[in-house]
Amino acid sequence: MTALPTAAPALPSPVPRRRATGRTRPPVIRGVRLVGTGLARLILTLRIEGAEHVPTTGAVLLAGNHSGILDGPLVFFVSPRPASLLTKSEVFVGFWARCCGWLGLIPVHRGSPDRAAMKAGLAHLAAGGALGVFPEGTRGTGSFDQVADGLAYLALRSGAPVVPIAVHGTNAALPKGRRVPLLRTPVRVVFGPPVHLETAGNPRARSTVRAAAEQLRLALVDHLLQSSEPGR
Repeated sequence: MTALPTAAPALPSPVPRRRATGRTRPPVIRGVRLVGTGLARLILTLRIEGAEHVPTTGAVLLAGNHSGILDGPLVFFVSPRPASLLTKSEVFVGFWARCCGWLGLIPVHRGSPDRAAMKAGLAHLAAGGALGVFPEGTRGTGSFDQVADGLAYLALRSGAPVVPIAVHGTNAALPKGRRVPLLRTPVRVVFGPPVHLETAGNPRARSTVRAAAEQLRLALVDHLLQSSEPGR
């Protein structure tokens, strides 16, 4: 699972479009979240903090850092309310494209602006849903050194608050090149207080989006630092 690209694209992406072929199935989502959370607690030493910060109703954006392959699944499993996640389009192939549809995942094409992902994300928020994104754009250090404009664009257009998420320990739990997680590795998923954008201006203007993106980046970095534990 990954982040969305830069907002307000001027040209369509040349990348072939991939989409979910299955329709969202709430019972499947509930079952996967229940089983996934149970397995995560069994395999890892998992702590979930700050769940009270996620609004129980209404549109909300959940924005997490991305340093390990487990980040996306964990956020999907343990979020206090079900959330649709923007997910890299490469996953949407064959049977997995149907599964992604059942889980309400939204394909996003990385490396180029994706108008379809933006439109789908805004529609989900307009319906009062929770939308999860990883605004760094791809798996990396997970320190929010850079944040794609798409998160700010969605927040500006929808008016939804942004709940920062700091995921600690996933890179150690499943290092690159390893197929299964290391047992009992400490992992923390920390939700922070909602951030409401204070940036004024036309939400479609690039300057407004860039200013909002930097405001959100600073808030995400602050939450990441505040949620870090000494020695981790």
